[in-house]
Amino acid sequence: MKKNIIWLAATLLIGFALGFMLKPATKVTEEHRHDQETAAGQEQETIWTCSMHPQIRQPEPGQCPICGMDLIPLDESASSGSKIRLEMSEEAVKLAQIQTTVVGGKSAVEEGASRGLKLDGKIKVDERRIGTQTAHLNGRIEKLYVSFTGEYVRRGQRLADIYAPDLITAQRELQEAARQTAQPALLQAARNKLRYWKLSDEQIEALEKGGDIIERFPIHADQNGFITRRMVSVGDYVKTGSPLYEVADLSRVWVVFDAYESDLPKIKIGQEVQFSTPALPGKVFTAHISYIDPLVNPKTRSTAVRAEINNAGQQLKPEMLVQGEIMPATGSLSAASAKSSTALLVPKSAVLWTGLRSVVYVQVADEPAPAFEFREVELGERIGDMYEILSGLEAGERVVTYGAFAIDAAAQLNNQSSMMNRLLEESGGEEKKTEEQSTPDYREQTPEAFKEQLGKVIEAYLLLKDELVAGEAEKAAEHAQKVLDRLGEVKMELLKGDAHMYWMDLLKGSKKQARAIADSGDIEAQRKAFAYLSAHLTEAVKAFGIHGLTVYQQHCPMAMDNQGADWLSTDEKIRNPYFGDAMLSCGSVVDTL
Repeated sequence: MKKNIIWLAATLLIGFALGFMLKPATKVTEEHRHDQETAAGQEQETIWTCSMHPQIRQPEPGQCPICGMDLIPLDESASSGSKIRLEMSEEAVKLAQIQTTVVGGKSAVEEGASRGLKLDGKIKVDERRIGTQTAHLNGRIEKLYVSFTGEYVRRGQRLADIYAPDLITAQRELQEAARQTAQPALLQAARNKLRYWKLSDEQIEALEKGGDIIERFPIHADQNGFITRRMVSVGDYVKTGSPLYEVADLSRVWVVFDAYESDLPKIKIGQEVQFSTPALPGKVFTAHISYIDPLVNPKTRSTAVRAEINNAGQQLKPEMLVQGEIMPATGSLSAASAKSSTALLVPKSAVLWTGLRSVVYVQVADEPAPAFEFREVELGERIGDMYEILSGLEAGERVVTYGAFAIDAAAQLNNQSSMMNRLLEESGGEEKKTEEQSTPDYREQTPEAFKEQLGKVIEAYLLLKDELVAGEAEKAAEHAQKVLDRLGEVKMELLKGDAHMYWMDLLKGSKKQARAIADSGDIEAQRKAFAYLSAHLTEAVKAFGIHGLTVYQQHCPMAMDNQGADWLSTDEKIRNPYFGDAMLSCGSVVDTL
C-alpha cells in the first residue's frame, strides 16, 4: 500500500511539473454544435431556469414558481461536445517517460494474446495432509515433550506421557492371568486388551514374566509434520479420542488464487500457472490448476482457484502472499487471435477508469510538437493484459500506454478535460472544478440549522458504510434509502447565492448514487456507487461543515480498479468498505474534518 501511495504522489508531482512545462502555444480546440448560429454574432435570448426544476424556463429572471428559489441562466452549451488537445514540449514528454502503442498493431495483439491472467493468492496447507494426534486411553497428561506450535515431529517420536489408571489395572490383570495357566483364554484376552492400548508385544511379554507395571504410558506421533496447534497442557485429563495436537505435513501445499467472476471463463483445470512471492524475490514457481471452487464468495464476488506444488524444501510457508499468472491454453491463444481480427485491443495500462466510461489519451498525428487528445472509450472483454475497445478508437491510432496519468494530471492543472474532473461529472454532479481546483469554503456563511441537517445525512451515510464493510448488500440498500430520506430533509433554501448552487450540484449527484445503492442487490455495484457518493459528501462536509461529529477522510489506493477512492469515518482505525474482509485494513487517514 505504501508503494501505491508513493507511486501516486510521484505521478502527481510529474503531472504538476508537466503542467508548468507546457508550451505557451497549448492548443484547445472546441467544436460546438451551435457554432453556425453564434458565428454570425446574433445575440441569443437568455433563458432563465431553476436548478432543481429544469422544466421551468422563463425569458427573464425571477423565482421558481415551484420551490421559490432564484432562477439561473440556462447554459445552452452544457450539452455540446468538445475535444481537448494538450500540446507538450519534447522535454515534458521525456520527463514523464511517455510511451505509446498503435491500436490494432500486430505486436500489441500478439502481446495481449500471449499474456496470461494475473491473479493474487496465498499459500495454504493441503487439508488432506492435516492430521490430529489423539489420546488412545483415558488418563492425565504427566509430561509434554512437544510444548509449542511450529515444532517439527517425526512418525514414532515421543510426544507426551499419560498416567492411565485403567492401563495399570489391565497390566495387573495380565500378570494375574499369566499365573493361572489353567485358563489360557483369559490370558489371551488380557493380552489383546493391552495390544488395543498400543503396548508392544515385548512390553506385554515382560509384564507376563513379572516385570514392572508401566505407570506412565508414552504417546507417539502417528505422522511426520509441523505442530500447527497444541490442545493440551500438563495436568489435563483426557479421554480416549481426545485431540492432543494438530499436525500438518507441508511437503506439498496448495496455492489458492482469488479469481473474479469475469475471469472464470478463461480458467480451466490443468492450465499452467506461474507464481512468485515477495519472500523469495526472483524465484518463479510453476504448478497446474487442480480445482476451481463451484461457489462464488458473496462478499468479494470471487472464486477460489487452486493449484498444488511440492514443497520439500519448506520454502513456501502457509499464508505467504503470491502473485500468479495463469498461462493461456493453446486453444485460448487461437481464440484470442481470432478475437483480435474483429476487435481493437489496447494494453490495460493505457486505460484510466472513471466508472461509467473509461479514458485514454491518443497522440495526435502530423503535429510539429507532441500533442495528446482526451478520448472516452467503451471497454469490452479483458484478454490477458489487454482490453477490447468497443467504441471510441480506430485502428491505426496511437494511444499512450505509459504516462497517461501524468498527462491527465497536467490537463487537470491547466483546467482542461481530464479523468479526474470527469469522475465527478459522471457520478451525477456538474463539472465544477475547471476554474478552481480547491473546494470552496462556505462554512462561515452556512446557517447552523443546515450544518445540523447535513450532520444527520452523514450519520445515515456512516451506517451505510458499516454495512458495506460487512458485505451486507441487503442492509446496505436499506441504509442507502435512509441516506436518501435524510438528503430530502435538508432545507436547501437555507443557503444563498453560490453556496446554494454548490449544494444543488452536490445534492443531485448524492441522490443519484444513494438511489443506485438502494436499488441494487449486488455488493460490488453498491461499492462502486458508494465511491461517488463519498466524493460528493466529502465535498459537502468540507464546504459547509457539520455539527456534532468529527469525521476522518480515509483513502484506499486499490479501490475502483487501483484508481483509488475515499470514504468518511468517525474512527481513525481503517475498516475498508470497498473490500471488506478481503482487505479490511487497506487504507490510510488523509484528512480530519
